[in-house]
Parts: sequence; C-alpha cells; structure tokens
Amino acid sequence: MPEYFDLYDNDRNPLGRVHQRGVPIPEGLYHVVVSVWTVNKKQEILLTLRSAQKQLLPNLWENTSGSVLAGESSREAALRELREETGIIAESSEMTFLGTARKAASFVDIFLVRKDAWPIEVVLQKEETVDAKWVTFPELEVLDQRGELAFPISYHFVPFTSQFKKSGPEGPL
Repeated sequence: MPEYFDLYDNDRNPLGRVHQRGVPIPEGLYHVVVSVWTVNKKQEILLTLRSAQKQLLPNLWENTSGSVLAGESSREAALRELREETGIIAESSEMTFLGTARKAASFVDIFLVRKDAWPIEVVLQKEETVDAKWVTFPELEVLDQRGELAFPISYHFVPFTSQFKKSGPEGPL
C-alpha cells in the first residue's frame, strides 16, 4: 500500500495536498521528515546499521529517522519511527524538540529522547537495519570523520552538537 506525505511551501505552510512516496517531489515543494536521537543515562547515542540491501546508503550507521505521513504530526511520526526501527516505546513527554533543518525537498524536525534500552531490548526493523550500538559523542564524531555515518545524520546533527556537548548525565535537554 503506498504511503503519502503532506506537502508544504517554502515557508512550511501546508498546501492541503498529499504526495506519494517514491515519486519525485516537484521543485519548491517540501515534506516533513523526523530525525530522532536516542540518548541513554550514560550519555551514549543509539545508532543502527543500515542493511546492505538498502538502495541508499547501505552499510552505514544512522539514527532513527523517517517521513511524516499524511495527517500525522512530526512528534507522532518521531514516536512511530522510534518504535518501528528500534522497538523502543517512548512517550511524547520523553521527547525534546531540538529544531528544524531544511534540505532540498524536506523540513527535518529533530528530536532528542532520553531512554535506556539495553542492546538486547532493541528490536531491529527487518530488511532495514542489521545491527545497533550505543556510542559516546566522541565515538560518533570518529564515525563521522571515517565516513561511516549515513550522510543525513551528520547534516542534521551538526547544528545541534553544542547542545550534546554541554549536557551532563541527565542533561538540560
């Protein structure tokens, strides 16, 4: 069954139109994507490894992300994507909105969720991800420098790195 996204103009005003996933979005139109950073009490960040069978960015580490479906809020999409991609169930109150990054055809709403889940509790999404691990912020930076992160991660994360570096074990986030 095809998935549909709500469309927005350059200023993120809803256009009252939907667009089918997989069909190129016309220039000047946008949809909303979410990026979820899961951080545990030890200040480690959860990453998942994209399957080798993925057409885009195979065998690279990423955080939880995905498109907001038609009629869904970005917060709802963030909670859904986190559950679908990792099996982690979070409440809206456990999420902090960090901001929005804009790409060529999307607005990316970035969230942080503080949640402890042992690796055994992380349930990978079949055919999407093949491994998961918790990394420290310096380890994340090394993965980025080595080119082992999916491009969207470093692009979305760069504007918010100072917030991670300033936070302590429980963090102000």
